[in-house]
Amino acid sequence: MDPGTFREYDRFKTHRAQDFGMAETKILGDGVVTGSARIDGRLVFLFAHDFTVFGGSLSGAFAEKVCKIMDHAAKVGAPVIGLNDCGGARIQEGVVSLAGYADIFLRNVLQSGVVPQLSAIMGPCAGGAVYSPALTDFIFMVKGTSNMFITGPDVIKTVTYEEVSKEDLGGAVTHSTKTGVAHFAMDTEQECIDMIRALLGFIPQNNEEDPPFVATDDPSDRTDPRLNTFVPDDPTKPYDMRTLVKMVVDDGIFLEVHAHYAQNITVGFARFGGWSVGIVGNNPAFSAGCLDVDSAKKGARFVRFCDAFNIPLVTFVDVPGYLPGVAQELGGVILHGAKLLYAFAEATVPKITVITRKAYGGAYDVMSSKHIRGDISFAYPQAEIAVMGPDGAVNIVFRDELQRADDPEEARKRLEAEYRERFANPYRAAELGYIDDVIRPEETRPRIIESLGMLENKRDQNPPRKHGNIPL
Repeated sequence: MDPGTFREYDRFKTHRAQDFGMAETKILGDGVVTGSARIDGRLVFLFAHDFTVFGGSLSGAFAEKVCKIMDHAAKVGAPVIGLNDCGGARIQEGVVSLAGYADIFLRNVLQSGVVPQLSAIMGPCAGGAVYSPALTDFIFMVKGTSNMFITGPDVIKTVTYEEVSKEDLGGAVTHSTKTGVAHFAMDTEQECIDMIRALLGFIPQNNEEDPPFVATDDPSDRTDPRLNTFVPDDPTKPYDMRTLVKMVVDDGIFLEVHAHYAQNITVGFARFGGWSVGIVGNNPAFSAGCLDVDSAKKGARFVRFCDAFNIPLVTFVDVPGYLPGVAQELGGVILHGAKLLYAFAEATVPKITVITRKAYGGAYDVMSSKHIRGDISFAYPQAEIAVMGPDGAVNIVFRDELQRADDPEEARKRLEAEYRERFANPYRAAELGYIDDVIRPEETRPRIIESLGMLENKRDQNPPRKHGNIPL
């Protein structure tokens, strides 16, 4: 926070419990520090658990303090940051502590999409204490010191006879790579705090404001000839979409979210011409950029955050489809895969799409296509937009012809070339108006910035309803 800006609230508040010897044990503040401050001049509200006071356990008074600053944040429209280091509900207060958790959970839900909510896990976080962070927008963890789990290793060993360490069960690495619970895993607490500050720089104070504009010396009309050869012509060769993103955004700065989870899709924040945007991109460097259960969930949550807080979406598409396999089907890829489709279709913020190479099958529709209210769609000349890749299509459509051919391999090559010429190229989609323009890759940055300027005053809305029923 900015030096000298923190103002503490309720520092004299104490618990009211009388049982189990608590009447004589009262400490000012009762285990949580709450207040307001400024970060880069912008107002935020904070609460920080104090593990040295009753193990950071939550009491009725503790919850009242947290609820007060959350209510203030909602009234004035400012982010809430929670620094969590909590031993769970205070046993001596019984149901009062449980009610306190529920009071916080309710505010997490009602303020979701109204003000940004950030949670930093700075120590243990177990039992009911994990649900408030889980309801917030972003979770930050520190490697080696942060833990999150419903039941700890001792309880698990007693009930299921499984042995696992705290770190393997709920550490920062586990939650940032396997479960997706944590969006950021930092090496130190200072790095964690620095990342919170950096993230706040890309997002607005509340859902009625636009993201902050940050002027840049990076020219808006900058082209990069390296892009013309960056994406391999061979559709089977990988490349890292994150590198492409850094080549076109302001000053090469890309703040990636969920960097180590479901890496076949890349999400994060960047700027174009000073405008903050959310980036979503298939990443062919991992699983060929296929969509799957985890990447769909990751992408959908990020898209919905951006839409809730008026952050335009720029989508880079190179997707051969959904990942095939028994594990995916039994894992619910139909259900979870629909989440990303729902999120893009629901979003009303400006949406710009760049197809860099493959856009096959239903995955073409899902990735912010024109058909689900994408505003501007560009494609590189080598883009292939079709129901499926040429090899698969030829096997199905020309099966009999291939069997009759004197030279099946030569016939296959000829038919694949014909398929690419007739169907799997961007110009057919452009003829139909599904692609607004086929652009040279080096033009990507200026064309996106130009489009963002055109869409600055976009107005769109969804039908009146209480809320949709996203496939959860």
